[in-house]
Amino acid sequence: MSRVNDIVAGIAARIERGDLRPAERLPSVRAGAAAHGVSKNTLAEAYDRLVALGLLEARPGSGYYVGQARHASAQPVAPHVVEAIDTVSLLREQLVQHYAVRVGDGRAPPAWMARFDLPRPSAAGRAADVELEHGYGNPWGNAPLRDRLAQTLAERGITAGIEQILLTHGANHALDLVARQLLQPGDVVLVDTPGYYPLFGKLRLSNVRVVGVRRLPDGPDVEDLAAKVAAFKPKVFFTQSLAHNPTGGSLTLPVAHRVLRVATEAGMYIVEDDPFADILPSTSPRLATLDQLERVVYVGTFSKTLSASLRVGYVAGAPALMKTLCDLKMLTVVSTSDFVERLVFNLMARGQYLRHVRRLRGHVERAQRDAANALEGLGLTLSHVGGGGFYLWVELAPHIDELALVRAAARESVFLAPGSVFRTERVDQPPALRVNVAYANDPRFVDFMRRHAGGRAPR
Repeated sequence: MSRVNDIVAGIAARIERGDLRPAERLPSVRAGAAAHGVSKNTLAEAYDRLVALGLLEARPGSGYYVGQARHASAQPVAPHVVEAIDTVSLLREQLVQHYAVRVGDGRAPPAWMARFDLPRPSAAGRAADVELEHGYGNPWGNAPLRDRLAQTLAERGITAGIEQILLTHGANHALDLVARQLLQPGDVVLVDTPGYYPLFGKLRLSNVRVVGVRRLPDGPDVEDLAAKVAAFKPKVFFTQSLAHNPTGGSLTLPVAHRVLRVATEAGMYIVEDDPFADILPSTSPRLATLDQLERVVYVGTFSKTLSASLRVGYVAGAPALMKTLCDLKMLTVVSTSDFVERLVFNLMARGQYLRHVRRLRGHVERAQRDAANALEGLGLTLSHVGGGGFYLWVELAPHIDELALVRAAARESVFLAPGSVFRTERVDQPPALRVNVAYANDPRFVDFMRRHAGGRAPR
């Protein structure tokens, strides 16, 4: 990543000095890579970061050009912000949707999400169970929903009292609170690689050093984890045990035991993000189940299975840590929406949410089978099938230029998620794609892949 940062800083400095003028064309990716002595992927990544920062403009079929002149008082962007903002480009497309075929999307399609019969206001103008109140609400979050979540965790074998559960604005808010509390600038943190890319940006924005632990189909590579723990003395390991984003794989029980042993010996926290828990078996191996929230911090959300727009999540952990996280929540956002939390509770209490997740589980299972058949029919290699979530990890032939493939797909209005975005180290990594199973059977995507990326990638 340092070469990318150096190139970004160097070009940004030339623009600031006026050596590169607005609308001036930069060397092509091939020529620029040769001039800097790096690979084309490295140079393309640097250009894309500069585009994200507003310093360059990408003109399809023409190249990269210096953007419009900025105000003279504009301040240089700190290196850790440059690194963090690089993850925004993929996230932006998931929020501001431009493409017709959304294979790179991280969410379920709208057709899979239920339309709930919400309580209707009475003649007096309100419905008692979702009545809008005007206070901030309890900073811990809605008590009935937290009590319900304690029962849900118990079904997963995790014993947690209501005082150990804090409601948040989705999983990302929970991860942010945990990172703020447990980490300081300059600390080392471990993450899955490939792994959850918004987390990488969040941690880098906090000036934390991010080190990847190789992800295998059955969970983290324990040997790699142990080696990284010995070398870097990290404080925290962030991981997704089940239906992993982006590979789709799930942790096995033997691997879970070994991961916990490494963490215990090192005195390291583990943050276990479990966004698909409600459509997965309650008996699936979870680190929090084995550890009982002693050094594992457990994060859940309704964003993947109910609605991303509701922004209701939670974090569960040891009582002392959770009290501190609640204080931190009050300092940063005051509280979460009691109105939305009561809405979620009522959907659960009426059985509507349970019926919905049963249907959603069926959608996912069928889509996974269809997606695997379609992709394997193209001669593509899948690292894991059947994890129960929304994703498959597609390995591409070594000769394929991953970023060029993504750009070619964009010209045909096909949105792809390049594997490099999900890796902590992007240089000289095998090309890959994260594929959302809901869209993998789209004829436009299948036709594009047949023309541009067919053929089996050797292992």
